[in-house]
Amino acid sequence: MCALGHYLPFFVRYAAHHRFDGIWFDLEHRTMDDREVQSIITLCHQYDIDCMVRPPTLERTRLYRYLEEGAAGLMIPFMSTPEIANHVIQCAKFPPMGNRGIDGAGLDGDYGLQVWSPGANYFEDANRETFVVGQIETVEAVQLIDQIAAIPGIDVLFIGPADLSHRLSVSETVRMSLDEAIAQVADAAKRHGKAWGITSGSPEQIGKYRSLGAQMVPWGGEFSLITILEKCRRELDAIPGA
Repeated sequence: MCALGHYLPFFVRYAAHHRFDGIWFDLEHRTMDDREVQSIITLCHQYDIDCMVRPPTLERTRLYRYLEEGAAGLMIPFMSTPEIANHVIQCAKFPPMGNRGIDGAGLDGDYGLQVWSPGANYFEDANRETFVVGQIETVEAVQLIDQIAAIPGIDVLFIGPADLSHRLSVSETVRMSLDEAIAQVADAAKRHGKAWGITSGSPEQIGKYRSLGAQMVPWGGEFSLITILEKCRRELDAIPGA
């Protein structure tokens, strides 16, 4: 999986061309209007690459609207308690698993063509084929990781190492290293049959986390353009008289 946080339609095509399975679409730290979001998710469908949206809100109708617009899954920041996890599942899954509102006219149901036809399995398909990723970014989340991991519908426990390591470093009550926290999350994921993941700063770290069992370790994004521009600048500087 690679990452995108700006409105760059060409990036979707490039990611699909280079055989990435999905794009982590960050709306927590980046700003896009609704039409831009719809456009990016629609392009993901056109080029057959999954879009995982990290939303800026826990408001129920906005959460399931991303799914209606075609997102394959949601990555929820600061899933620190089982109460937050349960709330997200209620928003993201149809009954009997959750309490998502029914529309059926969005891209996820082929604008209604696959929802109301005889023999359609839209509700079952939506519950099965969309996923929820909970970000483990606080000391509280690590302490409650077993309860969070046990909740049906939470598919991936995803460690945010920057937030988690900072909070561990300033905690006055908990003495735990980031590696120890990662081990606790990985153990809970294994015991509850869930995947886990983490961001990585290098290919070597990716190998390390994969060896520990991580299944979602994103790599690559539009910020990598800085290395392209740096390379171009060095090449230009090397030209005599440039």
